[in-house]
Amino acid sequence: MGAAEEPERAPPEGGLRVVVFDDTGAGSAPWQGLLTRSWRVGSALYQRRRDACVDAAYGARSFADALAWLCSVQPTRRLGEVQFWGHGLFGRVFVGSDVLDERALGVHGAHHADLVALRGRLVGPEALVWLRTCSAFGGRRGQAFARALADVTGCRVAGHTHVIGPLQSGLHSLCPGAPPHWPVDEGVRDGDEARSALPSTWSAPHTITCLTGRIPAGW
Repeated sequence: MGAAEEPERAPPEGGLRVVVFDDTGAGSAPWQGLLTRSWRVGSALYQRRRDACVDAAYGARSFADALAWLCSVQPTRRLGEVQFWGHGLFGRVFVGSDVLDERALGVHGAHHADLVALRGRLVGPEALVWLRTCSAFGGRRGQAFARALADVTGCRVAGHTHVIGPLQSGLHSLCPGAPPHWPVDEGVRDGDEARSALPSTWSAPHTITCLTGRIPAGW
């Protein structure tokens, strides 16, 4: 399946749409710093687009920093959509070396209390938390992470099974209490989760581009 042909699903009426991105520039490879700069520029452009993709954006240095901002930005309004732009692997996403995974979401996890506070700021089950990172929802670990994230936030969550860039493949969303509906081996190279995820392509399932501001209906 190629690029989206279905109409995009609008965010809840009146809810803020925000982007949080990894602003650490972490890693020794030059491309990692370039990605951070691209997220800065991209989030600024999203705020200036005629279709108003997002209302506000923030460069975070840790997940504690990100969640503190989400729980305080424009406090008189609730959040309809949160996008996170950063690095990811099967079942986990990163701000620098700080990791958010299934364990961190648990009752005794490092970020559980902050995520419960975030849940109180969301407009409700119709809100969306979208992880625009590589492969976070891929494999068995990614599916378990998706379920845990939906349960702790109490809303629809979305993520990708493939390595993403200008093309972003394997986009799926999940509501609390629902089982993952995408194949467990989608985006997994040779069916081995110890290996890297597959790159995004036009022919891969559920492919959008980095310019797509909303999730297509039914995804």
